[in-house]
Amino acid sequence: MHEFYKAYYPYISPYDPCKPITRKIYSTPPNLYLGFQPPNLEQYTPKEALQKETLWKVFYDPYYSPYEKAKGE
Repeated sequence: MHEFYKAYYPYISPYDPCKPITRKIYSTPPNLYLGFQPPNLEQYTPKEALQKETLWKVFYDPYYSPYEKAKGE
């Protein structure tokens, strides 16, 4: 299983006037890990597809900020 959230550590200058963000997190979409779209994928109903903005369940990615997730724990 792939992780949809990845992190990197940017360069921090000693002359930066602001407090640096030492770890930056970004989201990657599920379609990056599928490679190609296989036939007969499981689909949402039309109503669910409109709500989730995708027809296929493997492409659904409920985005939330990693900082919001940390607050809720």
